[in-house]
Amino acid sequence: MHGPNPSLKHPIPMHRRVGFLKSLVDAENIEIGDFTYYDDPDGPDLFQQKCVLHHYPFIGDKLIIGKFCAIAEGARFIMNGANHAMSGFSTYPFNIFGHGWEEGFDLASWQQEVRGDTVLGNDVWIGMEAVILPGVHIGHGAIIAAKSVVSRHVPPYAIVAGNPSVVVKKRFDDKTIERLLTIAWWDWPVDKIGRNLKAIRGSDISLLEAAA
Repeated sequence: MHGPNPSLKHPIPMHRRVGFLKSLVDAENIEIGDFTYYDDPDGPDLFQQKCVLHHYPFIGDKLIIGKFCAIAEGARFIMNGANHAMSGFSTYPFNIFGHGWEEGFDLASWQQEVRGDTVLGNDVWIGMEAVILPGVHIGHGAIIAAKSVVSRHVPPYAIVAGNPSVVVKKRFDDKTIERLLTIAWWDWPVDKIGRNLKAIRGSDISLLEAAA
């Protein structure tokens, strides 16, 4: 019960639209955990180009995705490079076109719009064509419904939907969520995860705690 090799680019030979992203993305400003996959009929190899937008190394922000996440076709992570300065009357980025328009541009007016890293916890499910805006943190076990636009932090084990997204409900009661976060099964050795799939896939928290 050791499971697939997390270094495989295409872990399902007859279904090459699915790929483990850790082996497909090599950008220094993107961190992806083991077994996290992207599903796209055109293939997962272009995840970085298609799904991670306006991500420029000089800005310094990172996209950090945990382990065991499932990312559906068309999901988009909008990074801080998409932001425009909003402190003046116009948001137009005159400075980037040069030819004199860059003169007098106050870099601080743009830097104040940078919202930090975008972070997904472990065991997060991102639905089709969901959009995650800059600096959002999504908690462990959360579900983002298809076509949602996520502009605020998402609590662990919450289900969010809509534009802008709102918490529709929690997957479990607060006490169970607390216990799940303490167990943190995604940090177990892979062989231990394999031996305890019944508990992980089940709904008896006591059984999962006993396995821990």
